[in-house]
Amino acid sequence: MEQDSLTLHGDGISATVVGQGAELVSLRDADGIEFLWQAGPEWRRHSPVLFPIVGRLKGDRLHHQGQTYPMSQHGFARDKPFAWAQRGPKSCTLVLTDDADTRAHYPFAFRLAVTYALDRKQLSVSFDIANTGDEPLPASIGAHPAFNWPLLPDLAKTDYRLTFSSAEQAPIRRLKDGLLLPTPQPTPVEGNVLKLSERLFDEDAVILDRPASTSVRYAAEHGPAIEMSWQGVQELGIWSKPGGAPFLCIEPWHGIASPVDFDGDFVDKPGLMLIAPGAKRVLSYQIRLL
Repeated sequence: MEQDSLTLHGDGISATVVGQGAELVSLRDADGIEFLWQAGPEWRRHSPVLFPIVGRLKGDRLHHQGQTYPMSQHGFARDKPFAWAQRGPKSCTLVLTDDADTRAHYPFAFRLAVTYALDRKQLSVSFDIANTGDEPLPASIGAHPAFNWPLLPDLAKTDYRLTFSSAEQAPIRRLKDGLLLPTPQPTPVEGNVLKLSERLFDEDAVILDRPASTSVRYAAEHGPAIEMSWQGVQELGIWSKPGGAPFLCIEPWHGIASPVDFDGDFVDKPGLMLIAPGAKRVLSYQIRLL
């Protein structure tokens, strides 16, 4: 049986990926500092891949051409074994394709390839979604990396802030029972800075549904820090478990939870990509260790 994990080594950075869910499970710098949440009891994941939906569908049901299919929150990719298409010292690619099990939830043909690549103190992640069928492929994809919060044990959570590359003046969106509330809310971002506290997540995730920025820095006044950037995505989710947990998720998405009042055909769901037969979409993000 092929080894189901792989540790990549770059200049000043290492990353471990597992085949189950094509999930990143460790991200360390040259000093051995672990940046990624280690799946403690508060939340048993590290950095799941969200596909073919981001968030929830109403009633956890997908409707297509008069049929109804069960679809759990964030989709099934995070719980499926991926095949290793490429394993190298600094990069790897894992692939998931449709099969009888996926079609019982999502009646579409697809090929999803997830590539991890290390460069100097940076991890690049790309999602390549191909429509291998003969009808348009409705899909969403999202990243969900959870970082330790705080990054150093002697710092407080409130020492940290997110600094965006542009001012984020637009209202944010919030969820209720995992579904998108209709009314936008005033942004907690002041200019381009979001001060972090546990209370920020009392009402679940903070969702920038049209972020002006293409990158954000997660940092305190001193100590290790992270800069994330993204390409091809539409939304950015920021989340920690309500009630307090020692992680912070920074989540570039193309897709969003269903509005609370939407229960129509999946192809009509707001925020989806519709990929033509034979076509593909590539989205990516980067994590730079500072």
